Amino acid sequence: MDPWNQLREEMPIVEKWAYFDHAAVGPLPRKTARAIGDYAMEASIDGDFHWPAWSSKASHLRDQAACLLGAESDEIALVPNTTLGIQTIALAFPWQAGDSVVLPSNEFPSNQLPWLALRARGVEVRRIAPRPDGSIDLAQLASAIDGTTRLVSLSWVGYATGHRVDLQEVCDIAHRRGAQVFVDAIQGMGVFPLDVRQVPIDYAAADGHKWMMGPEGAGLLFIRRSRLERLTNVLSGWNSLDASHEFVAEGKRFKNSAARYEGGSANHVGLLGLDSSLELLLHYGCHDPKSGFAARVLETTQSAREELLSLGAQMAWPVPPDPTRLDGHASGIVSFHLPGKDPQEVRRQLIRSGIILSVRHGALRIAVHAYNDSSDIDRLTQAIKELQ
Repeated sequence: MDPWNQLREEMPIVEKWAYFDHAAVGPLPRKTARAIGDYAMEASIDGDFHWPAWSSKASHLRDQAACLLGAESDEIALVPNTTLGIQTIALAFPWQAGDSVVLPSNEFPSNQLPWLALRARGVEVRRIAPRPDGSIDLAQLASAIDGTTRLVSLSWVGYATGHRVDLQEVCDIAHRRGAQVFVDAIQGMGVFPLDVRQVPIDYAAADGHKWMMGPEGAGLLFIRRSRLERLTNVLSGWNSLDASHEFVAEGKRFKNSAARYEGGSANHVGLLGLDSSLELLLHYGCHDPKSGFAARVLETTQSAREELLSLGAQMAWPVPPDPTRLDGHASGIVSFHLPGKDPQEVRRQLIRSGIILSVRHGALRIAVHAYNDSSDIDRLTQAIKELQ
């Protein structure tokens, strides 16, 4: 069987919906739902008896996240969401008054507010405007960085535009000028390969509930090993310590790994779910540029885009050149308008036809995964043809 049909077999969602909302919340694979159900049964029958096994699964998740990114397991912290991952670095970074941070002005609020809060500590926040097509002008980014700039923060993939940034070029620009790079990776991680051994980003965060198709409340924070000791110990708790299960603070050392930022009790049910989802995606090669996984996403997305254009849809943002190229700027996200149609009403009608997508900034938005196929696109286009 074709690997993408095999992956589709793992997705119960396809039995009811043509699902195009992975940029919002992804559906749970069959094995993930099973793992969550097993946890619930164990916890209800045995209380905390299985805690060591649950904790071991969390360690396995760190190993899988390291495989996903080409990182080391001790460079991975398990966090509740992207927002807390961003906040962790914003709070832990050794800022001084007069420092600056640079970010695009069209970032998702979670990748703006933690940095904007640094103004109270004397840090200048420089927000650069995107181009009219929503992409980032890297020359403008470079010109915004000077001797005071300590960090550049930006999204790998724009949540509305779908524009995928060349992270290698961003790192080259920032590092040449002495600045570090933080990546909000939530709209790319799980479908596009990123090897931090080759692309030297310093930090990245992503919740697992979108393209990684895990449950909400379980995510990943990458901290490059060489950066860890310069960060302060913020958001600390009992689980930040090496001897965490002695439950004593005095005289204890912090963990010599990114896990020091997992201060409190773990969301084991979420982590078990994400571990199962990530295991599935890694099996199909989401981390490997040679597997065809990302190419599948781009090709299916382009098929959907062409069908929408044939129906008179207008793209909300210009289509990047060569949208099926892995080294290009397209992603699985397409935002579009249906002239003369209210997008919220269109969404309601599409739901009645078994289609799920989102509306963002007045545009309809689809987000295509590797298990989506031509039958999903056919359902979408047929439902659009039948709109009242």
